[in-house]
Amino acid sequence: MPSQNRNWTYSQPAALLLLAPFDILTSLAMDIYLPVVPMMPEALGTSATVVQLTLSLYMLILGAGQMLFGPLSDRIGRRPVLLGGALVFALSSLLLAASSSAGAFVALRLFQAAGASATLVATFATVRDVYGEKPEGVVIYSLLGAILSFVPAFGPVAGAIIADHSGWRAIFLLLGGLMFAAIINALRGWHETRPKASSNTRIDPLVILNNADFWIYTTGFSAAMGAFFVFFSTAPRVLIDHAGFSGLAFSLSFATAAAVMIISAHFAGRFVARRGTAGSLARGMGLLLAGALLLGIGEVFLAPSFVSFVLPMWIIAVGITLTTAVTANGALAAFGETAGTAVALYFCIESLVVGCVGTLFVLFAGGDTAWPLAGYCALMGTITLLGLRAIRLRG
Repeated sequence: MPSQNRNWTYSQPAALLLLAPFDILTSLAMDIYLPVVPMMPEALGTSATVVQLTLSLYMLILGAGQMLFGPLSDRIGRRPVLLGGALVFALSSLLLAASSSAGAFVALRLFQAAGASATLVATFATVRDVYGEKPEGVVIYSLLGAILSFVPAFGPVAGAIIADHSGWRAIFLLLGGLMFAAIINALRGWHETRPKASSNTRIDPLVILNNADFWIYTTGFSAAMGAFFVFFSTAPRVLIDHAGFSGLAFSLSFATAAAVMIISAHFAGRFVARRGTAGSLARGMGLLLAGALLLGIGEVFLAPSFVSFVLPMWIIAVGITLTTAVTANGALAAFGETAGTAVALYFCIESLVVGCVGTLFVLFAGGDTAWPLAGYCALMGTITLLGLRAIRLRG
């Protein structure tokens, strides 16, 4: 069906300047606040349990809210959902900076998460509307996927620096101010892209959930995002506690994985053009399996080090880039008129898989070793490849 994206004629850098701030800020708000969590009970006159609740509820609403805002964006459009969500996020962030009671703080974090959920689903639905059939969409998808992966790694560092210099309230002032800047930019340039027919299309999530391609590519996306989540969760214990890295050495080593993802994103378009969507996903999963094998070898035969832990992650990072470059298009290809709902399901399933499966590996496979990362990549990579093979045989 025709869409309303004739005015979306931006160059790739201009499009990223418009899209990326919403992707960055919704992810950043989860993690930039972590360094000040220990001081918040005293600041708000409450218990540590209540403060912990503000973290858990943010993640819960961020995921669950998409099931409301995804279908809503199919009905009324991406632009109003994006701008409305961004405004709620920005205002609640500024009010969080001014709050002094636990009740208000918890409530405002819920509003902040709801706004983040709306902007995230509207952003990716817009990308699907505009770039679903265009080659430059590969680079945009892979860069946005890289942002979702590595922002949580740098968020706590930024939060600690800001809090040390200006106090915890400055963290929320920064989030609110940056979101207002993104809104101003979007007011001028974010045109509506929702397909014209989608407002009259019956939205049935079961149609999406009964689609085999949706599940295979969503599983691949979960494999990629979860790999970085497990790496993020285990790297401090492996590199600092066992390999003896200093804080600076750890940060620089960790940053190299993010750098590999960003660099490889610039080559992803040409690779996907040669190998196709399914071929790129298969090779991305192959790189996850190769990285898992090297991690296992390093764990058995080498002491914890940059070579045994970080270098295999470079291979996995390239696999993550190739995977995230194609999984959104692969999962959402059949749902142009209901892309908002499909995006919501795509992210919700990914969040559940990463949160549950990834956490189980960290808890039970030795969180201070390479085994959780190796195990997660091996399991999820294998499941995805088996699913791809089943689709090919069926076809």
